[in-house]
Amino acid sequence: MKISSPTEYKLSLSNLKRRIYILGEQVEDTTEHPMVIPSLNAIAETYNPGDEPEASEILFAESHLTGKRISRFTHIHQSTDDLVKKVLMQRLLGRRTSTCFQRCVGMDGINALYSVTYECDQRHGTEYHKRLKDYIAWIQEENVVVDGAMTDVKGDRSLRPCEQQDPDMFVRIVDRDARGIVVRGAKAHQTGALNSHEILVMPTTAMREEESEYAVSFAIPADTKGVIFILGRQPSDTRRLEASPLDMGNPRFSSQEALVIFDDVFVPKERVFMAWEADVSGLVVERFAAFHRQSYGGCKVGVGDVLIGAAKLISDYQGTSRASHIREKIVEMVHLNETLFCCGIACSSMGRKTSAGNYEVDTLLANVCKLNVTRFPFEIARLLQDIAGGLLVTMPSEKDMKNPEISGFIEKYLKGSADVPTVDRIKVLKFIENMTVGCGAAAYLTESIHGAGSPQAQRIMISRLANLKEKSELVKKILDIK
Repeated sequence: MKISSPTEYKLSLSNLKRRIYILGEQVEDTTEHPMVIPSLNAIAETYNPGDEPEASEILFAESHLTGKRISRFTHIHQSTDDLVKKVLMQRLLGRRTSTCFQRCVGMDGINALYSVTYECDQRHGTEYHKRLKDYIAWIQEENVVVDGAMTDVKGDRSLRPCEQQDPDMFVRIVDRDARGIVVRGAKAHQTGALNSHEILVMPTTAMREEESEYAVSFAIPADTKGVIFILGRQPSDTRRLEASPLDMGNPRFSSQEALVIFDDVFVPKERVFMAWEADVSGLVVERFAAFHRQSYGGCKVGVGDVLIGAAKLISDYQGTSRASHIREKIVEMVHLNETLFCCGIACSSMGRKTSAGNYEVDTLLANVCKLNVTRFPFEIARLLQDIAGGLLVTMPSEKDMKNPEISGFIEKYLKGSADVPTVDRIKVLKFIENMTVGCGAAAYLTESIHGAGSPQAQRIMISRLANLKEKSELVKKILDIK
């Protein structure tokens, strides 16, 4: 069944029979679990065509494989215009949800593998590219959610994959036959894994020849035998169990991450896109990282738009909007946010065509984009907390506000501007709390540092791509130095 609406999406997940654990208990249907529902709603928004004037053009694309109209999340970029529209789509959905909507990792994964499988076939005479194209045509037709799984648990970070005391610290091939392969290991921090139909696994680093068993990429249904999901914790996440929308801050939307375990999972050969080709494993990592670092120039900017709106709203509600220092701080928030957007657009506009025919971003500019993302959202959040004030983290609960014995005092003493209901002021403050220190901070702040690689990874790539020798030659030419 092709998924074409939020309702159909939620129904499709409820039909999956997966092995999922939440707070130590096995859960049969996550679509009804309060710890998962907000993140489920965020992905459901990607199936909502919306009423924004630009939505129809940027949420959908024409498949180069079938010519059909498809979700852009399943599209292989065919031009720099596609790359730009991807960023615009991410900003739009960030503005709708103020969180991570979890489908970007799958989109970035299939685009990275598209060129790498083509090049692998040229080198090794394999048939991975055709398999991948068949898989992409299927996910386009069905419009399923794909979790792009790259980050291994890694064990002792000072050791290579082949040097680990436990060889399963990186996902690896443990057996193979004519039908396919068997894999074992785990992927950590998997954003949206509990809300995905498919798991697309990629290597987490460039493998050496003696580590070829770890050079593996494949896709499997989320309910494949041997796949286990364990939901990760977030700050204040049990507020979702309290039936208190006000205290949740963002009652409708959130993100989620999971530890995904592959306990001797069989993968049929038609779903295998790399197996033992260590020499191309690093290409997947670099290209996926570039695409995903580009992504942060869209999604985090959309969330930033909402936070800037929250800064303006709470300053209105608290009677501080006319203060010059408040206006200056909001302008600085806008400046930082739009700078991130500029980087996302720049690396997209400077993209190039690969030998496989798809387009990829400018890798240097994508890394500059992500390195800025490791900093600027934190300054935006700091300014937002500054504007909000100390009540941000000392507010009573929703239950207190509903207690008739004390609700009148809360209404009286937490009043801001006279014409603004007290509860409206508290709603905005709870939202800011969520986004800067609560569950929302996991996606907006911590993910901004470590998602798509931690800051040092971007610094390494920038150093590698900066071409300092060429820049030195510019000086020598100007000064006539031979």
